[in-house]
Amino acid sequence: MRFQDREHAGRLLADRLTIYKAQNPLVLAIPRGGVPMAKIIADSLVGELDVVLVHKLGHPSEPELAIGAVDESGDFILLDYFHEVAPEYLEAEKNRQLDRLGQRRRLYTPLRAPINCHQRIVIVVDDGVATGSTMTAALRVVRARRPAKLIAAVGVASPQAAHLMEQETDAFVCLNMPAHFHAVGQFFKDFSQVSDEAVIRMLGQRESKVLPIGRSP
Repeated sequence: MRFQDREHAGRLLADRLTIYKAQNPLVLAIPRGGVPMAKIIADSLVGELDVVLVHKLGHPSEPELAIGAVDESGDFILLDYFHEVAPEYLEAEKNRQLDRLGQRRRLYTPLRAPINCHQRIVIVVDDGVATGSTMTAALRVVRARRPAKLIAAVGVASPQAAHLMEQETDAFVCLNMPAHFHAVGQFFKDFSQVSDEAVIRMLGQRESKVLPIGRSP
C-alpha cells in the first residue's frame, strides 16, 4: 500500500480507530510528521490533540541511523548500535537533542502544559516507524503516566518495528507492514516536510515569533 500523503493515511487510520469515538481519547502526535495524521484522527474521534516529544539519537558517522531515542524528561533508550559509540559522544548527543526538545515544547505549546494522560485512552501517532526507537521512547513516556489504554497508530512499519510496537502497547494499528522496507517516505507519494508553523496551527497555538528548530526526526 502506498499513500497519497499523510492526510490520506490519517483518514484511513481514523476509520480503523472508530471504536474509540466519543470516548474522549487523547491523540498524541510525534512531531512533525505525525501531527497532520493525529489532527485528522483526533477530529474524527472527537478527542483531544497534543504532541509527545521524543527525538532519535543519531549515530556519529550516520546521523540518520538511530542508536536510540530520548524524551523531553531526559529518559532514553538505546539500540544495539550504541555499542559502536563512545560514551562521550552519546552524552553530548543526548544533551543536544534534549535542548531541541525543550525548544519544541516552548514553541508548540507555549500557552499550556502537556495534556494529562492519566486514565485516558491514549493513541500515539506517527507517519511510520523504521527502527522503532523513537516510537518506543514515546510509548514508554506515555506508559509511565498511567493511561487507561495505550495504542500506537502508524501508516507503515517495518516488520521488526511492528514486533516492538506490539510489545509496548495494548493495541497496535498499522496500515502497511511490507516485507521489504527501506524508508518511511517510500510509501507516501507526497512526503513533504511538515513545518513548525503547520504544527502550531494544528495544535491551536499562537503563530508569532516562530523560529525554525531544524529537521524533523
